[in-house]
Amino acid sequence: MNFEQHLQSRLAQQKAANWYRQRNTIAHQTSLGQQLVDHTMPVVNFCSNDYLGLSVHPKVKAAAGQALHEFGVGSGASHLVSGHSHYHHTLEQALAQMTGRARALLLSTGYMANVGLITALAGKTQHILCDKLNHASIIDACQLAAAKNGVKQFIRYRHCDLAHLEQLLQKAPPHSLVVSDGVFSMDGNCAPLGSIAALCQKYHAVFVVDDAHGFGCLGDQGAGSVQAAGLSERDVPVYMGTLGKAVGGFGAFIAGSEALIETLIQFARPYIYTTALPPAVAAANLQSLQLIAHSKTLRAALNSNIAIFTTRIAAHCQHSAHWQQVTLLPSQTAIQPIILGCEKTTMSVAQSLMDAGFWVGAIRPPTVPKGTARLRITLSASHSASQIEALIAALDHALVQTMTPPASHNDE
Repeated sequence: MNFEQHLQSRLAQQKAANWYRQRNTIAHQTSLGQQLVDHTMPVVNFCSNDYLGLSVHPKVKAAAGQALHEFGVGSGASHLVSGHSHYHHTLEQALAQMTGRARALLLSTGYMANVGLITALAGKTQHILCDKLNHASIIDACQLAAAKNGVKQFIRYRHCDLAHLEQLLQKAPPHSLVVSDGVFSMDGNCAPLGSIAALCQKYHAVFVVDDAHGFGCLGDQGAGSVQAAGLSERDVPVYMGTLGKAVGGFGAFIAGSEALIETLIQFARPYIYTTALPPAVAAANLQSLQLIAHSKTLRAALNSNIAIFTTRIAAHCQHSAHWQQVTLLPSQTAIQPIILGCEKTTMSVAQSLMDAGFWVGAIRPPTVPKGTARLRITLSASHSASQIEALIAALDHALVQTMTPPASHNDE
């Protein structure tokens, strides 16, 4: 078997398992949640992480245009060479203030942020304890730190299992890292941050929170799940958030103490050796932060849509036989998973929804555990109640066409 045949064999295996991934090309976008054209087909987008619809906000686009006029398209270099504009600097200050930290540091992606901070902080005398359902970027970062830095132990504790985490912490040396998502990206549930923070303080561990799906959505001022849990920098000394989800832009940041940020500037390789975000993107992110911090309207609209969706779905589950074959997870966030289990069924239902004009993510292993293939519906402040109602009606129809009701039994 030559190299090309080897690759074709791997691809064939993916297709046979119904794990094959394909891209949809967006031809035009008028506004998130209203009309998004893929090729020639208009669809309503229920799979974007733009939870507040800020990517198309007029003020955000205007801010990007002004910075584009000032600086051009790219930044030209890394932050440590000549790529750090006043937009980057002001954005870092705004992020620090919003999260209640002394400093913040911009990075190009959330993936790079996790790799940078975990490899910079984890050493040979430490353990890394990581929630089993953390994002892939965290898992990869921990594995890289274990291989590169010779970390003493890297262990994935059972999902949100405080007893298991405490057992591991009892054996861990001081300053070991405990890493958790704030909001889990595939289940939509929030980590028990207060309880984890208490365990970290009890056993002198360092709590690292990836709040990619909480920042902008949760908390009184949109500062994320840590703020919503009433925790401070003392409780969560290392905080990571992304700017490409609720903020509607691109990039990521790490917030913490002066010493933490300076340590990352010196030792986080993805920061040191990567070209900075374009200034226009930084300017757009900055404008979005101002909208998030000074207006509760967007978060109120998102929360209203979440309530509409969860109420309607719960009613369907109680009264329809085909709905009783699916599993709903108790999510109160913008991420609403519907577990169908079978990969083929999940793909079929997702395609039926696309044909009906609704774009919903079909999530399969290895992104989620085997047997838990699901539709990952994401809600936005930009969605209307009528769009949500229409999505649920289309989903109901797709399940009727796809799922076989359980056989009835009687004693006759």
